[in-house]
Amino acid sequence: MKAFRTMLKTEGKLSLRGMDMFLFAICMPLVVLVILGILYGNRSAFEGADYTFLEQSFGALSTIAVCAGGVMGLPLVISDYRSKGILKRYQVTPVNPAMILVVQVTIYMLYAFSSLVLLYTTAVIFFGMQFRGSYACFLGGYLFVMISMFSIGMMVGGIAPNTKIASIIASILYFPMLIFSGATIPYEVMPVTLRTVVDILPLTQGIKLLKAASLGLPISGMIVPIIVMITITVMCSAISLKYFKWE
Repeated sequence: MKAFRTMLKTEGKLSLRGMDMFLFAICMPLVVLVILGILYGNRSAFEGADYTFLEQSFGALSTIAVCAGGVMGLPLVISDYRSKGILKRYQVTPVNPAMILVVQVTIYMLYAFSSLVLLYTTAVIFFGMQFRGSYACFLGGYLFVMISMFSIGMMVGGIAPNTKIASIIASILYFPMLIFSGATIPYEVMPVTLRTVVDILPLTQGIKLLKAASLGLPISGMIVPIIVMITITVMCSAISLKYFKWE
């Protein structure tokens, strides 16, 4: 446990020093929230809706940090540490090399939950957002989406032969999900044809689940998103476990 705390402290400092995750996981979601709050504030999500546009978008905004950490940050760190021989060197020390993966996952989880708390606090205090759903359901769904996105990151980091390839694959997965899944550009304002296309993105299904949980909508109508997320998690985890290399 002491080794874990020491590694977490060290890796956390290195992550903050790089500033990438701070900008993309903490600052970016907050900026998008403020822009939507100023533009749409208390406006109804659609005619006759009893919840605002911002309340509808909160679930989507909360996934930006999850996507940044799981799909972009995690695979790049894993592939970089493998290329530099860091994972290999841990194999000859008393520390299990798997611990560094656990530490990295923990760091990105902390980023995600910090972003969630910051977004919720800002939305409630400055824009009067009301959380209409169940906190337990939302947090459970949030953790579920996080596990799914992290499984994608572990798969990419596990199969990519080097950091350059990992960066290319991560970018191909990350940017379409960030832009078109509804995390930044609201899903509801997209043309119907585009919505049909982006429904294939795993994060789109995760956002639908979180929106339902935050608005208090029946979870029974979210069977398809849940099945898609479970399928993605199982497939990516299986590939990661089968093909992951320490060196």
